[in-house]
Amino acid sequence: MKKISILVVDDMEAHRRRLERILKQEPDMECIGAASNGYEAVSLATQINPDIILMDIEMEHQSAGIQAAKQIHESLPHIKMIMLTVHKDDNIVFASFQSGIVDYLTKDASPFEITEAVREAYNDVSPIRPIVADKIRNEFQRLKKTEQSLMYVLQIISDLTKSELQILSLLCEGKTRREIAEIRSVEHDTIKKQISSLLKKFNAESTRQMVNGINDLKIFEIIKKIK
Repeated sequence: MKKISILVVDDMEAHRRRLERILKQEPDMECIGAASNGYEAVSLATQINPDIILMDIEMEHQSAGIQAAKQIHESLPHIKMIMLTVHKDDNIVFASFQSGIVDYLTKDASPFEITEAVREAYNDVSPIRPIVADKIRNEFQRLKKTEQSLMYVLQIISDLTKSELQILSLLCEGKTRREIAEIRSVEHDTIKKQISSLLKKFNAESTRQMVNGINDLKIFEIIKKIK
């Protein structure tokens, strides 16, 4: 029976040795190589062409594993990669899957979880882990909320006067009320009244809250692209 060939990638020798010991206990698996950084991982993957790569993320730099996985996936897409890391941050998880990996485990995973993940990856049946599923659900909820907020804000902006829109744009660029008054060649009190009117229309308690909300949605970037 053909054994599943595995490349282990981790900058800490103790972690590499642990994985090698775990894999050695499995009759259908063999560790055919070990790398301590992303550069070695890419080079070794090309040379030995493993079935599976167990990849750490943070090695010679914070996203070394992600960059290595991306390079390997581009040149050797048939190799299945599993991230085995301490990181649980949403952005890192999503960036990892964008690089071409098929599974994501934390380093406190049991030997059984690790070996099962290897078999599942080899057989193209890698599951969506609870940690990943939760992040996907949260991201969909965030996107839905952002979409609703975007439509709400765009509706308000479409009803603004040309003067109000310019003032709002200048506020979002970080300009102060006094600077806006100078740019528009009007009295400071006039700008103050117009900003108060904007706050009411956006139902915002402060200028900062209004500006942060609009900048988070990248409203004026969207408007510039439309124009």
